Amino acid sequence: MQRVIELVRKEFRQLRRDRQMMPMMLVAPVIQLIVFAFAISTDIRNLPVAVCDMDRTASSRDLIRELTSSEYFRLIGRFDRHGDADRWLDEGRASVIIIVPRGFERDLKSGDTADLQVLLDGSDPNTATVAMSYLSRLIQSRSVRILSDRSIRSGRVAASSPSITAETRTWYNPTLASALFMVPGAMCVIIGMSATIATALAIVREREIGTMEQLIVTPLQSWELMLGKTLPYLAVGMVNMAAILIANALIFHVPVRGSLTLLLALGGVFLIASLYLGLLISTLSRTQQQAMLTAFFFLMPNFLLSGFMFPIANMPQVLQWATTLLPLRYFLVMVRGIFLKGSGFSEMTDQFWPLTIITVAIGVVAVSRFQKRLD
Repeated sequence: MQRVIELVRKEFRQLRRDRQMMPMMLVAPVIQLIVFAFAISTDIRNLPVAVCDMDRTASSRDLIRELTSSEYFRLIGRFDRHGDADRWLDEGRASVIIIVPRGFERDLKSGDTADLQVLLDGSDPNTATVAMSYLSRLIQSRSVRILSDRSIRSGRVAASSPSITAETRTWYNPTLASALFMVPGAMCVIIGMSATIATALAIVREREIGTMEQLIVTPLQSWELMLGKTLPYLAVGMVNMAAILIANALIFHVPVRGSLTLLLALGGVFLIASLYLGLLISTLSRTQQQAMLTAFFFLMPNFLLSGFMFPIANMPQVLQWATTLLPLRYFLVMVRGIFLKGSGFSEMTDQFWPLTIITVAIGVVAVSRFQKRLD
């Protein structure tokens, strides 16, 4: 038993000397707990809503004000033509479209049932389902008040039929199947995490076993060494992506409604960002154990804050700002757009350029640190 105690003491001394491992083990879990507690929520708040008010009356304005003034929905814009609803949903600017047809106020005043049309983005089934429930509750509450006002004015009980009904249509995923949401997102997470961890471990392993020094004394330039270490993992990542697409076609049958070529090209950009992140992690780590912990510290927030599982709109404003620095956030939107909406490049420029800028920024930091470590 004494030998075990001595070994435990030795391990504690080694941990105490490791100035990078101990803070990572003690501080990182607390930070992640705080982030996760705020980020993980299946409720919806501030869901972006666009409105087409074709009636333009006091009644339609009151209804829109009531629906969009709740904590659940946030009015982001208006449009005049029914056909513009496609653009708002395709570009991902709105998750809910409310269309008030002409004659809405006339039907209410005549005692008839007034109709609404609600279009939902079904690419996130959970959000669409909860949004539908909240909207139904708000519309029902409005109908009850209108019926109550009619009863007071007429002095008798009004008909029990609802004064407002909503025709709801769910686009891109009419059945709200979870696979259509999860499979594209899982592909993004898997290829990103695999590329980052593999690159970080490969470079740190070279340093641990001493072969990195042998490579440094060769005629290779630093950029040649960096490319030689990362390009194989770019190729492996592209093969992984193709394999996942084939598995999806054979097993899950999630349709790819957009361009496969565009999907693979965007995947290449995202993989480069992931490889650069792995390169950066390798410069912060001396051992493979440190590299794994550091990768976990970077990748878990990236996983949870990217919108893969939980809507970004539900998160506190500070975390929403933080998500703008995550490559996975932008790649997820583009991949789900290609899979479910058939989006082209023109609909995804708002996601592509931030992803490209972040990729370049990570690359500059990673390459400069890598070169310093070599020097």
